[in-house]
Amino acid sequence: MLHRIQQFCHKEDGAITVDWVVLTAGIASLAVAILVLAGTETEDLATSVGTEVENVPLVIFD
Repeated sequence: MLHRIQQFCHKEDGAITVDWVVLTAGIASLAVAILVLAGTETEDLATSVGTEVENVPLVIFD
């Protein structure tokens, strides 16, 4: 039993998987943060443009 535990501790097969999981989680977190920031800014810009469009006077030619 002790021999199996020692073999398990010396194997490095799963180390690359752990690195990829951490790297992927970091990239996903960064993407979510960028989307939240961009979404908020886009909503503010859309509101501002909508307000400007509402304030444009309507000219009707006969």
